[in-house]
Amino acid sequence: MSKALNGALHDALTDDDRVHLLGEDIGTLGGVFRVTDGLAAAFGDRRVADTPLAEAGILGTAVGMAMYGLRPVVEMQFDAFAYPAFEQLVSHVAKMRNRTRGALPMPLTIRIPYGGGIGGVEHHSDASEAYYTHTPGLHVVTPATVADAYGLLRAAIASDDPVIFLEPKRLYWSKGEIDRSAALPALGEAAVRRAGSSATLITYGPSLPVCLEAAAAAQAEGWDLEVVDLRSLVPFDDAAVCASVRRTGRAVVVHEAQGFSGFGAEIAARVSERCFHHLAAPVLRVTGFDIPYPPPMLERYHLPDVDRILDAVARLQWEDTTQGEGI
Repeated sequence: MSKALNGALHDALTDDDRVHLLGEDIGTLGGVFRVTDGLAAAFGDRRVADTPLAEAGILGTAVGMAMYGLRPVVEMQFDAFAYPAFEQLVSHVAKMRNRTRGALPMPLTIRIPYGGGIGGVEHHSDASEAYYTHTPGLHVVTPATVADAYGLLRAAIASDDPVIFLEPKRLYWSKGEIDRSAALPALGEAAVRRAGSSATLITYGPSLPVCLEAAAAAQAEGWDLEVVDLRSLVPFDDAAVCASVRRTGRAVVVHEAQGFSGFGAEIAARVSERCFHHLAAPVLRVTGFDIPYPPPMLERYHLPDVDRILDAVARLQWEDTTQGEGI
């Protein structure tokens, strides 16, 4: 995945001289996760710029660049490192196009490695997507496959609206094929990664491989689980998600961020409102716990796993609810 992201940045820099990259250690070092490796050598330090350790300054600079017609791509080194730039994000990035009645679009992509599963310490493992999805004016995208890492990043950079591009850190080393000649995916379209009929697992980003593993394990229990990868949190693909839930009649939302006020609550509400008469059981959530991210030796207890997902599926009660066995 990291190589696919590198390829997307390389091709965007090649195709459009308005694209500029900026961030901490992205030049000579090639980024903490080497996603920008070799790009400064290929395009020069005016196109791929190392910045001071000042996230608010980095994003504020990018806002000015976008206002003057460039297409900046900012890297925030880790998820929680982005918080000092939050004022710039909410007050300017998200509002500029609306504030100027469309006169000033904001073609700005903010890349954020996010999530746990790599043994990172505090401030290196947050799943902070809910902050961004709650902010009107932002698109929020997160790839879970190698092909999507390339295609969705290219689509994000091509967008005239600001995109928060969340990169699952524990999937940087995942493998897959990409086709650079394929049409770019549209932002806001979910994908069914596994068809099924018993229940729908709705997920995104780092939790997709876990859900696919759970779906495979569920076959031993006689459960045929469908897995929907959102890919884009904003815009949200209500049509694809609801079509799946209406087919299966049951849904479990899985993400590694905390459950309370997490993005899964929004998904559960949307599904409940739109699919109420198709649901045989309440929409359930499997999430991280409502605590600060734990130390590395304990993170495996915090992150949703196959057992927790299958426990939730079992709670959906497979008995016919018309026979007195309902929730």
